[in-house]
Amino acid sequence: MSFAKHFLRVCQYYLSFLAMSATQERMQIRKDLFDRAKRTVIKVGTGVLTHDQGLSMKVIRHLAREISWLMDQGREVILVSSGAIGSGVRRMGLAQRPTDIPRKQAVAAVGQPGLMLAYEKAFGRYDKKVAQILLTRDDLCHRKRHLNARNTLNVLINWKILPIINENDTVVVDELKFGDNDNLAAMMTHLMNAQILINLTDIDGLYDKDPQVHKEATLVPLVSRIDRAMERAACDIPGALGTGGMCSKVQTARKLTTSGIPMVIASGLKPNVLKSLFQGKDVGTLFLPRRQKMTSRKCWIAFTLKEKGAIKVDRGAARAICKQGKSLLPIGIIDVKGDFREGDMVCCLDPDGVAFARGLVNYKASDIKKLMGLKTSQIEKQLGHKHYDEVVHRDNLVMILDETEEPICP
Repeated sequence: MSFAKHFLRVCQYYLSFLAMSATQERMQIRKDLFDRAKRTVIKVGTGVLTHDQGLSMKVIRHLAREISWLMDQGREVILVSSGAIGSGVRRMGLAQRPTDIPRKQAVAAVGQPGLMLAYEKAFGRYDKKVAQILLTRDDLCHRKRHLNARNTLNVLINWKILPIINENDTVVVDELKFGDNDNLAAMMTHLMNAQILINLTDIDGLYDKDPQVHKEATLVPLVSRIDRAMERAACDIPGALGTGGMCSKVQTARKLTTSGIPMVIASGLKPNVLKSLFQGKDVGTLFLPRRQKMTSRKCWIAFTLKEKGAIKVDRGAARAICKQGKSLLPIGIIDVKGDFREGDMVCCLDPDGVAFARGLVNYKASDIKKLMGLKTSQIEKQLGHKHYDEVVHRDNLVMILDETEEPICP
């Protein structure tokens, strides 16, 4: 054998060894994360649950079997399920999903009972009870109702009953919508202090290219950091019955990993997908958390409340907030956007307009405009009253960029 051929064979062996080592390392990471996941949120999309004839009872039965297996192991599961509108579309014999709100709400009303009946029958085979929870964003934005929802869900879990959660499409209006069930699943993961979110969809995971267009597209098994380029590149191709494409799922993963929670995207059409995940197998795409887990209240501020406006700050203020853990004071504010009130959630922008934090304001927008650039000692003179030194107190302020990408903290 020539030296060149021998060298090539050695290189091939070495590359194979590196690939094997990387796979083993990924599987160990997965096993460790899933071993610690006592409480799990599982989101299943419309593309998994429905086909041309309506609900896929085969998929629902497989899902019931696997979730029951997890519950029998002592794990706590919360299911976020799409499918009500998809089910209603088929039951009504409609050619396509409605786009106007009244028709969508009517179709959801037709489809939701059938969806829950299918789940009840499927889980009944394993002596498991299910409970239906229908929510709007308004239910989670109000802190008291937010906590009431969590208390109710905890009682159901303690009773060994599976909560099945969906958006209340029948009554929801645009300003109260979650956006899609990917976003709802992220909110439920934060609300219930779950250790992981499993997002079951109709493709195997995140690819480096659109697999429907590029045959050479490769599955990405592990994502350690989500940047804006990845978000832009994520294929936003919604299914015929669903609303959330891959872009929505990557944005959901970003919210969770920023708050310290891992997420998996995997195919819900593959048999034993949940069992494979909890056995540490290299299935789907795992998004690793970027920081320590946030408290429930911080998650509520950062990812549940809707933004009512924005405050732009100078570089000094941005650096003090990012690097020194300071509150937002009037002196660092250079612009105010929106018409918000005291207690509303606003976004903090750096001088380049990049959002880096969210928080609850102590003053309304019109007052903050009067206070821009002033010292705290000048607040009372300017407004005629002074309830707080801080426009946003540090306790009510949450960083939303991960620590490696803060552009205003060079």
